[in-house]
Amino acid sequence: MSFSVVIPARYAAQRLLGKPLLDICGKPMLQHTYERALESQADRVIIATDDVRIQEAAQEFGAFVCMTSSSHASGTDRIQEVSDQLQMAESAVVVNVQADEPLIPPGAINQVAKNLQQDSEVGIATLCEAITDKEEICDSNSVKVVIDNRGHALYFSRATIPWRGSASANNCYRHIGIYAYRVAVLNQFVEWPVCELEVTEKLEQLRALYNGVGIHVAVSSQSIPPGVDTERDLELVRAHVNADKA
Repeated sequence: MSFSVVIPARYAAQRLLGKPLLDICGKPMLQHTYERALESQADRVIIATDDVRIQEAAQEFGAFVCMTSSSHASGTDRIQEVSDQLQMAESAVVVNVQADEPLIPPGAINQVAKNLQQDSEVGIATLCEAITDKEEICDSNSVKVVIDNRGHALYFSRATIPWRGSASANNCYRHIGIYAYRVAVLNQFVEWPVCELEVTEKLEQLRALYNGVGIHVAVSSQSIPPGVDTERDLELVRAHVNADKA
């Protein structure tokens, strides 16, 4: 299995300024994410940023860094620029690991890359988890996905799908934001205009579905801890890392 991991890292996060460099038990968050990615089967792990502070910090802990444009609207655009800079083949597979996922299991990275490579009908692969909390099924911050009998996404939404008329957690799946892409699809993706569904739901992956690109979705083989969006998330991750050290 051959694939690369790219970790897009922005300094100017909306909620937590300088989020990738925030300290978690003596290391910047970005280093934890990078080290998790190194434990996967990836051929190489690349940090993509437009900020010299992140570049310098990443190089201090030995990471390979690609400096990218500051005008990118999303991490997908940044990843595509990396694939272009490194002249990756259109058939190459790239896994997008978010910088604010310091607890990402390496097995989940391997799983999403393998799933893409084994399904020639799709251009993207991602993961999901069953929702067990009945309140979450109605939570717009939890993105849901409906999947067909081939394991391909039918739709992603912040709404309750499938709708059951009550707060039932049966057959409802939360999307996990880790993606594997074929480089050919990345090259197409950045050329497509933003579609209306993407704007309505605020979900970038709908641009791919709208343009006919299949997305493979599998239930994650491992539980994936939440990433860091808030100060509370940061404290929970710090507590988790401390507990692992004990």
